[in-house]
Amino acid sequence: MRLPTGGTFVTARMGQGAEHELSFTIAQPGAHWVSNALGVLACVQAAGGDLGLAGLALAELGGLQGRGARSLVTVGEGQALVIDESYNANPASMRATLSVLSHQPGRHIAVLGEMRELGEGSDDYHAALAEPILASRVEMALLVGEAMAPLAQVLEGQIETVHVGDAAAALASLRTILAPGDVVLVKGSNGVGLARVVAGLQAGLKGGIN
Repeated sequence: MRLPTGGTFVTARMGQGAEHELSFTIAQPGAHWVSNALGVLACVQAAGGDLGLAGLALAELGGLQGRGARSLVTVGEGQALVIDESYNANPASMRATLSVLSHQPGRHIAVLGEMRELGEGSDDYHAALAEPILASRVEMALLVGEAMAPLAQVLEGQIETVHVGDAAAALASLRTILAPGDVVLVKGSNGVGLARVVAGLQAGLKGGIN
């Protein structure tokens, strides 16, 4: 169950006979965070730790820089929400975070950097991101890196798409389109450097994004 704050309420039955039932809140939204939390609880139980305290800790565990941290940035007379997933990306994590984006109110902008080290299937993996992008009601896709070309081709004519070569160009483009109330997901392989996009937007907190 998603909470109004964006987190998730979970009830888990632990042990072979499900002899322990634990209800707890995860601060971060998304089904992938539920899987992560269950893995943490399994480790705590195996180590003989306190499951109740572990559940309380999960409620206080916010997103980390590059891995789900959220911030409000000043845009003109309003604000936009930035979801920072800039540290890493693969086909599964792209789908997971795009699903989280789908539940946010506002115009959805996805700043997606190329996924590296995918081997011979790279073109197909990138092109396949079109389905979760469209399902997440993304209105503007800002694609970064040469490997994003197959995805740009698939999205052409379906949603507004801009394909740029690097993080600096992505930030410059984003600054021209960002509006109050927007929700911006920033995600890509760490080598693309999209953390600089997040930092650039956050720098606008003092004087807005012009």
